[in-house]
This record gives sequence, C-alpha cells and structure tokens, in this order.
Amino acid sequence: MEKIKEFVKNELSGWKLWEILWISISTLTILILSIYWKERLVGIISAITGVICVVMTGKGKVSSYIFGLVNTVLYAYIAYGAKYYGEVMLNLLYFVPMNVVGWVMWNKHINEETKEVEKKKMKGKWRIFVLAISAIGVLVYGLFLKRMGGNLPYTDSLTAVLSIVAQILCVKRFMEQWALWIIIDIVTVIMWIMAFFNGGESVATLIMWNVYLLNAVFMFIKWNRESRRAEANV
Repeated sequence: MEKIKEFVKNELSGWKLWEILWISISTLTILILSIYWKERLVGIISAITGVICVVMTGKGKVSSYIFGLVNTVLYAYIAYGAKYYGEVMLNLLYFVPMNVVGWVMWNKHINEETKEVEKKKMKGKWRIFVLAISAIGVLVYGLFLKRMGGNLPYTDSLTAVLSIVAQILCVKRFMEQWALWIIIDIVTVIMWIMAFFNGGESVATLIMWNVYLLNAVFMFIKWNRESRRAEANV
C-alpha cells in the first residue's frame, strides 16, 4: 500500500499550470463533444484514456503505460469496425506488449528530482537509419494490407510502421519520437475524417487524434528543450 501511495504521489508531482490546463481541457472537450454526438461508451473511454496517456507520456510519467494499455485494446476494437486492419494488428500485437516493456524500461530511468523519465536525443547517423528502415517498412506492409482488402492500405501502413518506430523511440526515451508522432497524427486524423464522412460513428476517436496532434507538437518542443538541457549537463 505504501508503494502505491508513493507512486501516485510521484505521478501527481511536478505539474506546471499549462500542463494541468491542457490535460483538463482536452479530456473535458472529448467528453462533452462525445456525449453531444451520442458516441458509444467504448469510444469515449478509449478516447479519454488515450488522451491521458499521450499527455502523461509527454510529461514523462510512467503511469502513461497504464492508460495506454486500456486505450490500445479499446482502440483496436473500434478500428476493427472501421476495417482499418493495420491499426487493429498494430495495437493488439505490438502496442499491448510494448506498454509492458515501456513500463519496465522507464522505471529504470526516472529522475529522482523531477520524478519524470530522463530524456535524450539521437545521433545524426541513427536518424538516417531510422528513416530508411521506416520507408522500406511502409512499402512492404502497404502491399500486404492491400492484398488483405483493407481500406487505404498505404496510408494505414504509414501510420502503423511509423507508430512501431515511434514507440521504440518512446521506450528508449528519444525526443525524435514526437516528430514521428506528428506525422502519424496528421495522417490518422485524415483517415478518421474520411471514415466519419463515409458514415462512421467514432466521433470521439476523431477528436482524440486531433488532441494527439496538438499534444505531439507541444511535447516535441518540451522534449527537445529538456533533452538539450540534459546533454549540456553531461
């Protein structure tokens, strides 16, 4: 029980006013608009846990992986209904286990002063390597999804492959993850807008991805600044 109390205390510490306002406003916006559009409960829960997850990730709090686990399972269910099979497989076969891996890895690198995960930057040659591998992966997986008959196979492939790479960078605590999340979020927002205008009902999911996009921009700036600061202190 004492460990749980200490964990909760650490997760609630060190929040700036703008961060508190951001997580509060984004969560309430999704809740209110979802109720207005009569979104299903599974969509609302998925969206809220997803938003809390990405904000907590940006903050560097390890509890992000708890919310992320709930979100990935529910989001896979919603994506299955929209026939985005790449999203389904990505979440069930990759993000679920990676949430467990991330939990373990981040707990080994928590700054004792800030109670946040320690952040770092990649070297130039590794950035080039990551881009090359990502491009090849998008092409190959897109061909596979096309044969399965999925909607928007290459777009679906782009979000899936980049998400895999970005999640690895997240677990490894690299700030470059947020550049990939920005690309992923832009493409995914377009995907769910198309699904909505084609008769889809996942309004909360669409709102969730828009919040993800704004959050990725905010956190790219935050992690870039803090990783530079960490390098300067080495």
